[in-house]
Order: sequence, then C-alpha cells, then structure tokens
Amino acid sequence: EHPRLRGGGKRVLTIPIEDLVFVLAALVGGGLLLITVLLDDILGGILDSLNIDFSIGGVSLMPPLLAFIAMFGVGGIFATQVLDLHGGPAAAVGVGFGLVGFAVAYLLFRALRRAEGGKPFSVGDLVGRTGSVSVAIPAGRLGTVYVRAEGQNHELTATAIEDIPQGAAVKVVGTAGMGLVVGRMTP
Repeated sequence: EHPRLRGGGKRVLTIPIEDLVFVLAALVGGGLLLITVLLDDILGGILDSLNIDFSIGGVSLMPPLLAFIAMFGVGGIFATQVLDLHGGPAAAVGVGFGLVGFAVAYLLFRALRRAEGGKPFSVGDLVGRTGSVSVAIPAGRLGTVYVRAEGQNHELTATAIEDIPQGAAVKVVGTAGMGLVVGRMTP
C-alpha cells in the first residue's frame, strides 16, 4: 500500500509545516501589500491625523515590510519546491528574496513619492501675506481680497474689524473658516 493512501484507499493530503508557513507569508504579505497600495491615501491620512509617521526617507515603512513578508514566502516556497532545501536553508533563501522585495518596494515607492506634487496651500499658509481688496469690506462683514500664492492671484472671502475700501492694501492677520481676516496696511 502506498504511504499516502490510508484508511481504506482514501488519499490523504499532507503539507509540510514549512510550506504552509511560506504560502501563508506570501498570501498574507501580498494581500496586505495590495490593500496598502490601494488605500494608501486613506491610511496615510489617518496616520497623519494621529501624528504617526512610519517612514524612511519620506517612504512609508509599511509597503516595503509587506513586500519583505510576501517575498519571504515566495522565496521559501521556491527553496522547498525547486531547490529541495528545507528548514534553515529554505528560510535563508526566503530572507534573501524578502530583502530583495523590500529594496524593490522601497525604491518604487520612493520614486512615486518624488513624482507627487507638493501639498496645496491652505488659507492658514496665507497669514502674514499682503494683498489688495477687490470688493470693499464693511467692518465685521464680508468682502473679498486678492492674495498672491503659488505664483497666482487668488480671490478669497475676507473680513476685517474696520471698513476697508476697494483697492486698499491689506495684510492677512488670521483665518475665519475658509476665509481670511485682514487688516489695513499702514504706510
């Protein structure tokens, strides 16, 4: 009787534990890497809001680590199935594959990060800048001002504690929601 046929001729599937570990590492690492790539902006925004930064040189640490885990699994499977290595030698091949996966993911994500544009300015970035009133601002009410930022003139809603006529030079002294608080420039 064949050793794999037991119990009345039924075929029993046996999987070595090392192969199971390598397959799980490849599937879990690869799956989580895919989710991380697809949801990077969402996950990055959540971590940014919590002031948590897991990065090396501007690259989030999560994708290279997940690439390491996935490639460790792939390398281990390659070692056991193709090279007929087991135990420590198979794990060493897995670590080698994992290090290559880590390096490739790091370099790819670094290149992608460099290709991104800069963060757009926010109204808070305009505090301290000068501009001019485009629509007169009554005291405590709304008008509009032109402020130059990022090489362009932007027309934004503004308020002030005093009347400021159209064309007057102003300085941005604060923000109010998505609008600006301005004060008249003194000569």
